[in-house]
Amino acid sequence: MPAPHSPRWPRLSAALLQMLLLVVGLVLALPVLALAMAWWQLDAESIDLLRHLADTVLPRYIATSLLLCLLVALGAGLIGMATACAVTLYDFPGRRFFEWALLLPLAAPAYVVAFAYTDFLQFSGPMQVFLRDTFGLQGRLFPEIRNVWGAAWVFIFTLYPYVYLLARTALSERATQLMEAARLLGAPMRRRIVEVALPLARPAIAAGIALALMETLADIGVTFYFGIQTFSTGIVSAWKVMDDRYAAAQLATMLLLTVALLLWVEQRAQRRMRFAAPRGGRGGQAEAQPVRLQGAGRWLVWVVCGLPILFGFVLPVLFMLRPLIGGWDVLPWSGFLEWAYNSLWLSGLAALLASAIALGLSFMQRAQPSRIGGLVTRVVSLGYAVPGVVIVIGILLPVGWLQAAAPGSGVGFWVTATVLGIVWAYLVRFTAVALQSVQSGYARIPNSLDDSARMLGSTGPALLWRVHRPLLLRSIAAAALLVFVDVMKELPATFVLRPFGSDTLAVVAFQLARDERLGEAALPSLALVLVGLVPVILLSRTLRRT
Repeated sequence: MPAPHSPRWPRLSAALLQMLLLVVGLVLALPVLALAMAWWQLDAESIDLLRHLADTVLPRYIATSLLLCLLVALGAGLIGMATACAVTLYDFPGRRFFEWALLLPLAAPAYVVAFAYTDFLQFSGPMQVFLRDTFGLQGRLFPEIRNVWGAAWVFIFTLYPYVYLLARTALSERATQLMEAARLLGAPMRRRIVEVALPLARPAIAAGIALALMETLADIGVTFYFGIQTFSTGIVSAWKVMDDRYAAAQLATMLLLTVALLLWVEQRAQRRMRFAAPRGGRGGQAEAQPVRLQGAGRWLVWVVCGLPILFGFVLPVLFMLRPLIGGWDVLPWSGFLEWAYNSLWLSGLAALLASAIALGLSFMQRAQPSRIGGLVTRVVSLGYAVPGVVIVIGILLPVGWLQAAAPGSGVGFWVTATVLGIVWAYLVRFTAVALQSVQSGYARIPNSLDDSARMLGSTGPALLWRVHRPLLLRSIAAAALLVFVDVMKELPATFVLRPFGSDTLAVVAFQLARDERLGEAALPSLALVLVGLVPVILLSRTLRRT
């Protein structure tokens, strides 16, 4: 075997890494490729079913999805924009608190918030029961929340932080300086906001809304529980109820094209979010301070910033705490440890593999840039935009083909009855999260350090292990943590692909709520919220340092 420092070693290791990258890229891209291949596998029966869907439920899927997306876009855009302007352009008591507290709804999965509101506001819930008993009222006092308007309410108050975060970042770069210049030119506050702040934040708002809509279209927890007919629920119904994988694949392709359009809008808006820093360094920033609010202005901004936190995090958590306090003995404590264990080890395994793949891809593109490596990296980085239900269909389609071609191969067993299928889905979906974190860590390592290491004999894997790994430990840990939390909360792929007897906290919370055992669903739901708080806290600390 040649020595690690010999000329052949780098060429050999680079070739092996290129092959490994190609295999990884194909495996992670296979679900999307399978959906495209499904159009060439249509038979007469599937075509008739597609025509039947187009004549019956497909218009409803499109109309409901469009209405839901329109409501979420308007609500999340307005709330995110208003809160970002409030904490960036104004100075008021409590501003520091609201800067990080407005991120708290990110910790609560949308389906958990839906369970909490339904449990508290339904006909037999504590609110309506209290009002009927206290004031002698009869019948339903509040409208039914389980409809498209209730789903829009849930999505708006759980997804507005995407818009808030990006708009706040864009405004903090130049808004105060340019608004100060506009003030010196005599422009009133209303004109400064409309003509200066909002145009600066427009690309960020568009990117945040696109992210919120991608999450809305990918959801099945809220839409299934509320009985809403969207593309996601239609895909699952076509597969599970109609037992037609090709119809499900066609619907999944339509959803994927819609998400791809939103992703293009988001990336185009992100490319426009670039502003030149003011001359004079930090001194220019010190001269332009946010406007200090007095009197009624403080109350108004407290309401603007406080209501999203109240509706998106505080009230849902309080609603879930009520069953824990009032019915401690009836909570499913016996199964909680098993569900938590399944969630922890699946999340840990996916986080470890995703971080390793992200590290390998990032290192290869840094050490040996190539078109293949760039293509594989781009394919992997798009995985987070693919809805979980689409990934499930994309995985099960080729499994069905292989099973039909080789009935005794046992491919279906290994994918659906073991952790192989569900971990595969996790990697397709969340390796992009780890890749972004590792790449940001590599951006802080100068290339001159690699040249010095090569002169000292560290090349190939030795360069990665001895030089890069110690410098990337924090980025790798952040990547693993983000993937871990995302997998803990993931529902669509876990619900369909989990092995028998491997229920997770997310799946159990959904099943208990679907069976109207909302009090018991509070325990796993709160556990998911507590786990989700970890990245929110880290993100808040990062923003404060920035």
